[in-house]
Amino acid sequence: MILDLFAGPGGWSHALSVLGVRDIGLEWDEWACKTRVRAGQLTLRTDVALYPVWPWVGRTRGLIASPPCQAWSMAGKRLGLVDQPLVHQAVADLSAGRDTRAKLLTACRDKRSLLAAEPMRYLHALNTVGEPEWVAMEEVPDVLPLWRQYAAVLRRWGFSVWTGILNAADYGVPQTRRRAILIASRVRTAQPPEPTHAQRAEPESLFGPGRARWVSMAEALGWGATDRPVPTVCAGGGPGGGPEPFPSGSRQTLLTARDRRLWRPQHTPTDALLSPQTREADRTSPQGARPDSDTDSTAPAFAGKATWKWSLRSNNQAKATVRPLDEPAGTLFFGHRANECTWIAEPTANQPGNQPVSPAAPAPIRITAREAGVLQTFPSDYPWAGNKGQQFSQIGNAVPPLLAGHLLAPHLGIPLLPDDFTLAA
Repeated sequence: MILDLFAGPGGWSHALSVLGVRDIGLEWDEWACKTRVRAGQLTLRTDVALYPVWPWVGRTRGLIASPPCQAWSMAGKRLGLVDQPLVHQAVADLSAGRDTRAKLLTACRDKRSLLAAEPMRYLHALNTVGEPEWVAMEEVPDVLPLWRQYAAVLRRWGFSVWTGILNAADYGVPQTRRRAILIASRVRTAQPPEPTHAQRAEPESLFGPGRARWVSMAEALGWGATDRPVPTVCAGGGPGGGPEPFPSGSRQTLLTARDRRLWRPQHTPTDALLSPQTREADRTSPQGARPDSDTDSTAPAFAGKATWKWSLRSNNQAKATVRPLDEPAGTLFFGHRANECTWIAEPTANQPGNQPVSPAAPAPIRITAREAGVLQTFPSDYPWAGNKGQQFSQIGNAVPPLLAGHLLAPHLGIPLLPDDFTLAA
């Protein structure tokens, strides 16, 4: 079997299912487990740090691990960096068969830091019977020194190992998400997959076709590069489970634009990505009845000469990445409400940045879970469970399935085809 530690909502698992293979995921979060079940993925809800290893010994072909990144991520307090010496000590001890986790845990500033050492507990036990055949691990870039420590141990055990930083955009993910990767194998030379995309399209050469240009958000979502995205109009169910006001004034912006005749109804293309919230709250008749079909929906389009364009702001922090629709998104991460991703209207190049934009640019609009999922390369109909906050948390912590597919395909001897991952279809 293929064992997936800290399996989350199924980034690795969806990639394997596309390749025609299944894994069994160990995951603690209730809503991530419910998402996995809805997606038809084998799941064991448990604490990876407490579950015994012996049931997997003699049965495991591949091991996957993406330990929780909150302790290390730039989106949080990054206490994992403070705890890093303790995590290195835990990995060294576990690789020698000594379990010192309880003692080391008492000294950790963030209890989640030590979870990054858990894969070594499994690897040590599996190695006693010459397993697994291959290993794939992923984390935020600051964990790379830890992966190098893992690599040194695995090489002593007979693995070929590669560690390094990969940019998900180089593999067709519409997001410049950089991650520390470890790839190890007992049967093949470990090396990173060949990139399929580049920041700028490459011409064909004697060696074959060049790499395609990075996939933009507009391409992934099925939007025109300057089109207004369908706004998320919430109908309750905020991060805490209760009602949530219309985000960032989007409803009021729409009403004001309608009153001032700054927009006209426009039929939504069949490939546009529509959020469930929009269907529930906005796409009703004046009498409150819903249309019979999704194709009856309309999206607002501002009339007149546009002097602004849509961009995605990755979070609300001062140094947040802002990218226009015709580029990949920055790294998506979600946590408390200060880390929300929002669509914002920016002046076009011919509009001075300090002058008012006419017609008036709309207020920021919060990204939907479906949109965020597609930018992570989950299919648009992926069955996310939980309220919006719980869904966003799962999406931000997940491995992009398309990147996972590129990492896993060589181990399985299965080619990854360009059309294997369908996004906003």
